[in-house]
Amino acid sequence: MDINGQTLPADFSGHMLDMDEDEDLEVFSKKTSHVDGDGNPVPNSPSSMVNQYRLEEDGDEEHRDIHTKDLYITVDDPESHVTAIETFIMYRVLTRTTRSEFDSSEYEVHRRYQDFVWLRSKLEENHPTLIVHPLPEKFVVKGMVERFSNDFIETRRKALDRFLKKTANHPVLSFSPHLQVFLTEADLASHKKQGPGFLSRMGETVRAVANTVRGLKSRPEEFTQMQEYLEVFSSKITSADKVTQRIIREQKEYLDELKQYHPMYVQWANSEDVLADSLKSVADCVERCSKETEEQTQHLSEILCPAIHEYVLCADTLKGVMKRRDNIQAEFAAKNEVLASRKAEKEALQEEVDAHADRLEQANNVLKEDWPRWKSDIRTDLRSALISTAEKNMEYYEKCLAVWESFLFSQRPEPREQSDGDHVF
Repeated sequence: MDINGQTLPADFSGHMLDMDEDEDLEVFSKKTSHVDGDGNPVPNSPSSMVNQYRLEEDGDEEHRDIHTKDLYITVDDPESHVTAIETFIMYRVLTRTTRSEFDSSEYEVHRRYQDFVWLRSKLEENHPTLIVHPLPEKFVVKGMVERFSNDFIETRRKALDRFLKKTANHPVLSFSPHLQVFLTEADLASHKKQGPGFLSRMGETVRAVANTVRGLKSRPEEFTQMQEYLEVFSSKITSADKVTQRIIREQKEYLDELKQYHPMYVQWANSEDVLADSLKSVADCVERCSKETEEQTQHLSEILCPAIHEYVLCADTLKGVMKRRDNIQAEFAAKNEVLASRKAEKEALQEEVDAHADRLEQANNVLKEDWPRWKSDIRTDLRSALISTAEKNMEYYEKCLAVWESFLFSQRPEPREQSDGDHVF
């Protein structure tokens, strides 16, 4: 697979948003004709596939089998809180579980965005080479939605809900004690104070910078392939995200113009005699197309855009994971170099080297196990969003086409009768 002149490794390029032929055979079923706003059938376009068939997703998602789950989490009921210094949203987090390590089978706590940030940082801190699902950004994209509007709050609620569900479905992260605290403790204040000290965090930063400067001499080939795939994927998903957001903005502008178009034809019809009926029909068509456009734009905003943007954030997460893995390898290599140059302290240093070797092996193994799970999520999540958007686009354009076909049908001249009884058209 060649993208912008880059040839991906064989092991990974074949899986980039692939649609496996054997697994993805679609089921087509007959679809009835459309109806107008009054419930009357409107002509179907014979050239459009959406009038003949409906694309249905296959339901084969074995890794999401509900019967194997023992931890259910839901984020809902957002409430705005206003204090003297800030305004923030609190979300209710409901948990149901059958796990023995929980004291109860049901919990209800209330969390704000900062609490989710604390949980995610703890998960990354304790599992540096596992792929922790991203959170939505603290601030929204300018021009897309207003902060603290109903749309913003609902979009964030869905993203926070997905973060917890992804974490609960993870075979390692779901057993994190920090997740259990987050789900069960009414107040997190005491737990938040137990984080690493400032000097400890500074030391980690200094080591990471030193490793970056020193460079990595020999990354294993499989992780080099992961890095190459990630760079291409990140570039493409970021471009798709920007274009999708621009399309939504332009659709909203088009919708605003359609809404101005309708009353203009109504006013025009009021001042005409001969064309009044035709102008009113056009106004009606514009109004119906406006409703379809509004629905289609909403679908793009709520389904496609969040799915694509989520994996922009996932790509950034993966870059952080790869850097942490490389840092672990760099620390191991540095200890090996010291061991080779200091024979007198060889025994003590050998223990440190062995410890770093074990840490590197563990980091490599957990990342190799998590990588295919993440790739499977990409395929499932984006495939679902893209298929849903394709179906919605087909339905949208077909309905608009049917609306204007009905207008043409209504404008056909009536047959007039001649004196001899013959009909002339």
